[in-house]
Amino acid sequence: MSARSSYLDKIQKLHHSFVLQRREDVLARGIASILPAGMQSGLDVGCGDGIIAHAVAEQTPGLQMQGVEVLDRETCRIPYTLFDGKTLPFPNESFDFVELVDVLHHTDNIEDLVGECARVSRGYVVIKDHTWSNWLDFAVLRFMDWVGNRAYGVNLIYNYQKKSRWLEIFKRRGLQVSEWNEELGLYPFPFNLVFEKGKHFIVLLSKAG
Repeated sequence: MSARSSYLDKIQKLHHSFVLQRREDVLARGIASILPAGMQSGLDVGCGDGIIAHAVAEQTPGLQMQGVEVLDRETCRIPYTLFDGKTLPFPNESFDFVELVDVLHHTDNIEDLVGECARVSRGYVVIKDHTWSNWLDFAVLRFMDWVGNRAYGVNLIYNYQKKSRWLEIFKRRGLQVSEWNEELGLYPFPFNLVFEKGKHFIVLLSKAG
């Protein structure tokens, strides 16, 4: 093993030890807290191992979650279905809400996938993703993405959007912003100043009309 590879492996181990668990807990709480009352069915698009969706369900009485994934999983905490990354295999208005957690920046068809989520939702779409405003933000996001996903074979295309672009996509797909939160608490001080501020958001979207 080269010195560079060893160094990068150490970074990934530190990320897993000090960031991953906190991220899962923070995001599950953030999503559960933003959901309207009465949610009984939810779909997690790109659910991965299902840990976050499962935690959201545990914190939301009466909620049943299922997922979709492009890759088969050895283990998953929720029931899931394979899909092609483009078309969700469900009829219109199948779920009370649909969530995407750090999924959209890994696809080159963001707007179409958001539209699919709106189609199969009866009322709401919840998105956790990234935003940026300058080249340094973009560089930090690339580094974070690479460290967090390099070992898992995730498609890294770094398709981050500025907030103005996100809002354009939502509007074109008939979605209105009900709540936008950038104060997530993913990282402790002072690391949040570099790795979090202005780079992460959770948004609750409601279907127009």
